[in-house]
Amino acid sequence: MTAWAGVIGAACGALGVAAGAFGAHGLKPVLEERGTKPIWELAATYHLLHAVALVLVALTFQARGPSTALTTATVAFTAGIVFFSGSLYVLSIGGPRWMGPITPLGGTAFIVGWVALALAWRPA
Repeated sequence: MTAWAGVIGAACGALGVAAGAFGAHGLKPVLEERGTKPIWELAATYHLLHAVALVLVALTFQARGPSTALTTATVAFTAGIVFFSGSLYVLSIGGPRWMGPITPLGGTAFIVGWVALALAWRPA
């Protein structure tokens, strides 16, 4: 799994740029009418930030070798993008309100990913 962190991170980066551009151009009238453009932008920002974090995980994997902490970080950052950013994307275009409670699960996954990355970097 950890060996895939760079591929996942790069793919998430491409999707994050596409989502940001789609929100700024293709969905602009809808998001402005709904007043949810800042929500879409927050989703895209966190999406891209954690795509970079996944690339950092991949570089750490290359420098230090595989570890449970790096696998955890890979899964957590990926889940965070899906649940945090994904739920905000859907909510900002009028998706079902029941998705609202999913957003904090993604935020928690991001925190778990950063803690796991810190553990991977701890001195031996």
